[in-house]
Amino acid sequence: MAAQPAFEPGYLALLRSGVLEKRAKEAVEHLSACDLCPWDCHINRLEEKIGFCKIGRDAWISSAFPHRGEEDPLSGRSGSGTIFFSYCNLRCQYCQNYTISQEGEGQPIDAAGLAAQMLTLQAMGCHNINFVTPSHVVAQIIEAVAIAARSGLHIPLVYNTGGYDSLPALKLLDGIIDIYMPDMKYGDSAIGQKYSKVRDYVRVNQEAVREMHRQVGDLRLDERGIAQRGLLVRHLVLPGGLAGTEVVARFLAEEISTDTYINVMGQYRPEYKARRGDLGDLSRSVTVDEIAEAYEIARAAGLHRFDQRRRASWLVF
Repeated sequence: MAAQPAFEPGYLALLRSGVLEKRAKEAVEHLSACDLCPWDCHINRLEEKIGFCKIGRDAWISSAFPHRGEEDPLSGRSGSGTIFFSYCNLRCQYCQNYTISQEGEGQPIDAAGLAAQMLTLQAMGCHNINFVTPSHVVAQIIEAVAIAARSGLHIPLVYNTGGYDSLPALKLLDGIIDIYMPDMKYGDSAIGQKYSKVRDYVRVNQEAVREMHRQVGDLRLDERGIAQRGLLVRHLVLPGGLAGTEVVARFLAEEISTDTYINVMGQYRPEYKARRGDLGDLSRSVTVDEIAEAYEIARAAGLHRFDQRRRASWLVF
């Protein structure tokens, strides 16, 4: 049998064709009247005007390191090269990383510095570069990828998002991102408005996931079980059924693919404003029974590709 060709991230083909440089310039131009997330603030971030995300011209990052606690296909043996961006275009009242996402813990970094971080993580042996909370810094990411690719970056790129992403931003990322990992937080936009302070979450989220899957398809792994390209969905189980698991699972199975790789996450605990005790069910931890029910709902919908480590850790099988 002939050997399979080595995997090449999509952005390298765009680099050779000159498209990556053009895409970077186009993305940065969007910052002059920013429309790169569903908030459509239309403020001039190039002049350091601040919109909903609180970020101006440069991205901010809180940390960058090889993460060995991500999903199995991302972490592998050597870790996922995570870059945690500060601030967010969501206002989740229970965010476990609120000091980063809401309070802005971190430092500004320009495109050259961000590119250097990617190359450092690659040199450390990471399987991929994992952009965490990237929706508000799409232009800055593309700009940095263009620099890093010219300097030898050659591992897959992961877009690890809260799922509130715009189609214009995703079109700019087409061919650049190899692995999309969106949250699907809610099955009811009214719940999303109440607890994440965003309008029309379900419609926006579902449109984004459709576009992500159109670009990269179902998750594909190499012979080591490491992700190369495709869609990986996260769904955090919330107390009291607030996540709308049935709606999410049915959408994925019926409108995306029953081969969608999904991580049904059972680690919810009340953090940030939920710790005050006045957010109803969100002010308590999720139960084992609730986690087990979410898995059963997903399986009943036809989904079958679950993150194995999480399945074992929640002891629901």
